[in-house]
Amino acid sequence: MKKLKLGLLVLFVIAFVNLNAQEKKKFKIHTVAFYNLENLFDTINDPTKYDEASPIMEMNESLRGEVYKNKVKNMARVVADIGSDATGNTPAIIGVSEVENKQVLMDLVNDPQLLHKDYGIIHFESPDKRGIDVALLYQKALFTPLESSSHELLIYDDLTRKRVFTRDQLLVSGKLEGDLIHVIVNHWPSRSGGEARSRSKRVGAANLNKRIIDSLQSIDPYAKIISMGDYNDDPTNASFKKALKTHANKNKVPLKGIYNPFENQFKKQGLGTTGYRDAWSLFDQVLVTKPFLEKDYSSFRYYKSGIFNKHYLSNKHGRYKGYPLRSFADGGFTDGFSDHFPVYIYLVKEVDADKPNTEDLKESKTKN
Repeated sequence: MKKLKLGLLVLFVIAFVNLNAQEKKKFKIHTVAFYNLENLFDTINDPTKYDEASPIMEMNESLRGEVYKNKVKNMARVVADIGSDATGNTPAIIGVSEVENKQVLMDLVNDPQLLHKDYGIIHFESPDKRGIDVALLYQKALFTPLESSSHELLIYDDLTRKRVFTRDQLLVSGKLEGDLIHVIVNHWPSRSGGEARSRSKRVGAANLNKRIIDSLQSIDPYAKIISMGDYNDDPTNASFKKALKTHANKNKVPLKGIYNPFENQFKKQGLGTTGYRDAWSLFDQVLVTKPFLEKDYSSFRYYKSGIFNKHYLSNKHGRYKGYPLRSFADGGFTDGFSDHFPVYIYLVKEVDADKPNTEDLKESKTKN
């Protein structure tokens, strides 16, 4: 009986110690996001661009200044909100598309809702015929860029064989609180002319994306790479499954493979980021390479993904109820946001419980 009591006491002590150890585990958590800002153009006509076709330039000149101010404010509100429920912070890193120039980005990060976060901007002008670019915003206190480059996409129309001038792909390498990561920001060619006719253009964009990833992995097979963007393709299209060879099951991703956490959200849950003709598309995605999936949380790892579709971002009535509440419609400003919902992932890293400035890993309502 004494031996039994002693054994139970030992088990109780071990359980207590293990429980305490679990309770002391703390994690840093950061949001990495992407958002198509839907025609974030300024009010100045740039003769080097086809910006006169932008919605804001098609409006009465007397309205443009106020509309632009409200558009920037609305975009800043969304950026400030993405991931904040889980992290208590705005995104550490966010890729954006459909921006005209660096000045509109400066106006965005200097909005009162974001100014205190001290965002840096990485932006290159691209040859896109509409004058729209991609860019990366980052909190200077959390991310330190080391290198950045713009990668030109050379594609041609299948019928005319003329070059299609579209967005470059932006590559930024840097350290997220000491961890080296690489981020690629994309905005692949649209489906103008139909999905089938335009498919080869997006496959071409996927091939360029794969070459960038391969070049990083040839230097370091364990490179932690994030590719994000508005791909104008769903996770099940050939650009992903054949060109990039993405995987939907994170347990089956090979060393140099790519995990797409949004594939199952599209296939199994029917979720999307943009709607067209009464159907959802999940064009906005964030992909990660295998090293983000390891179980060792001594460095930043992938935790969860989600579509940021809070109630205020959606149409409340009519035919487009539930779809993104876009900024411009029928030649006017709706005081809305974008025709795309943002997407995001959480990155987590275990830290010493005794160190200051750490955060408990909070539960969130997002889906894996």
